[in-house]
Amino acid sequence: MVDDPVNFPKHYNKGDIGCIDAIESCQGEGFRYYLQGSIIKYMWRYQHKNNPIQDLEKAKWFIDKLIETEMKAKRDL
Repeated sequence: MVDDPVNFPKHYNKGDIGCIDAIESCQGEGFRYYLQGSIIKYMWRYQHKNNPIQDLEKAKWFIDKLIETEMKAKRDL
C-alpha cells in the first residue's frame, strides 16, 4: 500500500478498519461534529505548517466526507 498522507495515511489504518470508520461507528449522529472540528483544526493551523497545502487538502478531505455524510443522511430519511 502506498502511503497517501491526505486520503489514506498508513498510520490511520490498522487491520481491516480505518480509524475514520471506527470513529464514525462510535459517534453515530455526532460524527458530523467530529468532521466539522477536524475542518476547523486544519483550516486554523495550515499557515503555520511546513506543508500548508497538505493541511488544506486534509481540510478538503474532511469537507468532502461531511458532504458525503450529509448526503447519506438525507437519502436515509
